Amino acid sequence: MKFEAVIFDLDGTLVDSMWVWATLDDEFLEKFGYVMPKELGPLLEGLGFTETAQMFKDYFNLPLSIEEIKKIWNEMAAKMYAMRVDLKVGVVEFLEYLQRNKIEMGIATSNSIELTQLVLEKHNIAHFFKSIVTSCDVEQGKPHPFVYIEVAKRLGVEPEKCLVFEDIPNGIIGAKSANMTVWGIEDMQPDEVKIKAKKLADRWVQNYHEVIESL
Repeated sequence: MKFEAVIFDLDGTLVDSMWVWATLDDEFLEKFGYVMPKELGPLLEGLGFTETAQMFKDYFNLPLSIEEIKKIWNEMAAKMYAMRVDLKVGVVEFLEYLQRNKIEMGIATSNSIELTQLVLEKHNIAHFFKSIVTSCDVEQGKPHPFVYIEVAKRLGVEPEKCLVFEDIPNGIIGAKSANMTVWGIEDMQPDEVKIKAKKLADRWVQNYHEVIESL
């Protein structure tokens, strides 16, 4: 394998969890008498946890602080992540393959560190990752490259020697802006999102079994 490190997005890439946020958004906004508008979804793509909370607070004029919004989201999502979020097909086998081949592994996610650690520990895969960076840890989230650059820095690997797995266009744009190779992974994206993601990615795969077979 020509790469020295592999960096994963979390939601929709390592774990099958994108559905959680559509459900959570609806339930959260219902408490305040709002319905999630279709036009807001694309604006949230790739934003960090804090950035998203700020967007919700401003857009809906919510009577909560940013930290209060994040706390509510973490509590609501934790139940789903603990009981109903599964790994993507072939994840464990691929992580074991990388470990055997002494390839460093990291995570660059827009999710909170609390939910990230929860789901990794639930599936007993936290020990594979030397570096976990969230968009809240850097200047700006995706599609900016900062979260990927920070993961590579902590892994001690040059960006050009990193392979990234992503599922959304803004994630792919951010990783490529960091001068990394990006493979897209199949997820339950809307057709227009998937078409754009496939065009942006250096390669598109259905699952991690396919990745192992191609290496």
